[in-house]
Amino acid sequence: MPKYHVPHPTKTLGYFLADWLAHHAVVPEGDLAGDPFEPTIDHKIFLANHYRVRPDALPTQRAAAFVHRRSAWIAAQKVGKSPGIAGHALIEFVGPALFAGWATGSETHRCAEYGCPCGWEYDYMPGEPMGRPWATPRIQLAAVVEDQVENTWGALVPMIDDGPLANVIPKTGEEFIRHPNGNRDSLIEVVTSKADSKLGARISAAFPDETGLYTDSNKMKKFNRTLMRGLGGMGGRMVESSNPYDPAESSWLQDTVEGNYPDVYVHYFPPPKHLKFEDKDDRRKIFAFNYQFSPWVDLRDIESTSAELMKLSPAEAERFYGNRIRAGSSAWLRREAWDLRAADPPIVVRPRTRICLGFDGSDTNDWTGFRAETLDQHQFTPRYHDGQRETIWNPRDWGGSVPRLEVDAALAWIMSEYEVVRAYFDVSGWKTEIAMWAAKYGEKKIIEFRTERLNIMWEELKRFKNDVLNPDSELTHDGCETTAVHIRNAVERAIGHQGKYYIVKASEDQKIDLGMSSVLAHAATSDAIAAGAARKADSTIYTGTSTARASYGRW
Repeated sequence: MPKYHVPHPTKTLGYFLADWLAHHAVVPEGDLAGDPFEPTIDHKIFLANHYRVRPDALPTQRAAAFVHRRSAWIAAQKVGKSPGIAGHALIEFVGPALFAGWATGSETHRCAEYGCPCGWEYDYMPGEPMGRPWATPRIQLAAVVEDQVENTWGALVPMIDDGPLANVIPKTGEEFIRHPNGNRDSLIEVVTSKADSKLGARISAAFPDETGLYTDSNKMKKFNRTLMRGLGGMGGRMVESSNPYDPAESSWLQDTVEGNYPDVYVHYFPPPKHLKFEDKDDRRKIFAFNYQFSPWVDLRDIESTSAELMKLSPAEAERFYGNRIRAGSSAWLRREAWDLRAADPPIVVRPRTRICLGFDGSDTNDWTGFRAETLDQHQFTPRYHDGQRETIWNPRDWGGSVPRLEVDAALAWIMSEYEVVRAYFDVSGWKTEIAMWAAKYGEKKIIEFRTERLNIMWEELKRFKNDVLNPDSELTHDGCETTAVHIRNAVERAIGHQGKYYIVKASEDQKIDLGMSSVLAHAATSDAIAAGAARKADSTIYTGTSTARASYGRW
């Protein structure tokens, strides 16, 4: 079972709207065509989170009444995203999708009061948020090309025509669906990169499809930003849906997931990390997990289709049917391999623990950061300024350039907090500072490491990768999200003809600097251990919530 966040009914409109949908829309196709469209458990939980209401919400507010201004539904192929999004569009079009105040317990939603003759009524519980429909909604289903949104539109029309909503929306069409209010701008329509004349209109809801394909190169990121501006004009919200993205392509969806925005809900629940997609038995378990709430899916068909696709593109097969964020064949390290190394429960590294450091620096473009590793191979991102700041610097957050005095202060804190045995520093752009640090802290501790020495760097990249992939390795890490993203962004570029490689960014805005810092920290640790540092007798213990683990530090 996925680890869902399940809001209480008094915190969201989502369960009420799921009931509304089940009583108004019908299954669009298949053996159950015409039956009430009952959202799956997964779909209900998505709706519950998307429609979470702020505790200070006012009935006059639209988007501002909700916790999330946009949401992303990421799932495997065939789980039912297209009819789910079609149903969601109907909620926003003629359903009670806006916040209308808090119920005291005596209120009832009656469809007849909103022009629907179906007779459905819903009694609100005390403290539950109430809903009201948009007066003049305008909804856009968006995609790169029209064929892409056809699955959603193809589900939308019969969900209306073959059920109770036919009495509310008397006419559907191939290009748009008009709202019963008669307003010429109140409709559901399709916009694409080719047919974008309607792009930029004031809209109440947007449903961009397959945002894992929206990139700068195909101009779809700009397209989606225009959709966002249109939503802002009406207080509308966005719901994007997609298969998992390829992290080498720098898509809109990747920006959504990695942005960690507090007002953006990401509904993504990949299968357990230890299951290997290339193993047929594990693949069966992956499919059972991904499709557990999609009873219409025959897992034998999924296996046959994915097995065929694996021969052509293993990464694509794993994205589409394994529901995993997976880079193409040039990816350096798989996401799951790195994530599996995260310590659980988390490990707290005590002051005066003996550590090694890795540092990759930049000035105005790339990021700068430290990674540390204990002598029993636990990696972590140190914090400074009384533990409030990570030793990671994005120049955009510091006026366009890395704050060198801040980096110097952070290193001073690390050197005082821990016993640093050895530290490898990439020289590029930081030669003066490294010389000063070597003079201050000792040349045997502060060591230049020229990452442009390709053969030596390949050896360290290979060692790091092997230790991540080796099931017997003791390497663990702190789960630092920035480091995980940077490691996932790295792709291999061949050196010569002997299988050697270097790592580079897949695109200019996909940074890898903390991944390089991790490699250097591991290199420093491995070399320190080889030089006998681990034989020092002053062992100690540092713990997480319930973790006891030997270290070579002291306090």
